Amino acid sequence: MSTTDVNARPDSTSTLNTVDLKLEVVLIPVADADRSKAFYARLGWRLDADFSFDNGFRVVQFTPPGSGTSMQFGENITTAAPGTAQGMYLVVSDIQAARDELAARGADVTDVFHPSAPGGQFEPAQGDVRISGVDELRASYGSFAILRDPDGNVWLLQEVTTRLPDRISKDATTYASIADLANAMRRASVAHGEHEARIGEADPNWPDWYAAYMVAEQAGTPLPE
Repeated sequence: MSTTDVNARPDSTSTLNTVDLKLEVVLIPVADADRSKAFYARLGWRLDADFSFDNGFRVVQFTPPGSGTSMQFGENITTAAPGTAQGMYLVVSDIQAARDELAARGADVTDVFHPSAPGGQFEPAQGDVRISGVDELRASYGSFAILRDPDGNVWLLQEVTTRLPDRISKDATTYASIADLANAMRRASVAHGEHEARIGEADPNWPDWYAAYMVAEQAGTPLPE
């Protein structure tokens, strides 16, 4: 997702859907299932399954921390060439912390960058279209890092703190991990400090303000002032 959003609001016909279609698993092509299994285990991803069958079929499934979607690889599972999966998003609330943790685990991950032109985060981008460091305004959706697995499959880390409107239900505020919740509370704390400076006094109802800020931030609705 880029900061440029042509159709921020879904077509009205999308509200007519009555059947949930939940993205459950993404397949990635690998050359050596055991090597890939060791790699993703080293990253701290949860191993959900490793099943082998007499006909040569094998499926290995991992789930990234905090993710509702898993990924699979194995043997006789796809005709795609190993290493051809690109641009698979891993959304994080703190891009630098996520990048540093992956690097500490021995992963091939780039430094944090932000694109200077639309699409600069993707592999086809040419020339000097990636600027080192986080987005100057720390804009949500604006900062990236690239993670490559042993085959060259490309995962795109993207920092998202405030969602675009209508991307998250206003009635369902959830956090995938303790770290995500803690980071949301830190952002609310900074914003609340600015709020108290504006009103010129301590705000005794800060829990309500925090809650309103965190819900609005995740839902992409106007933040409290």
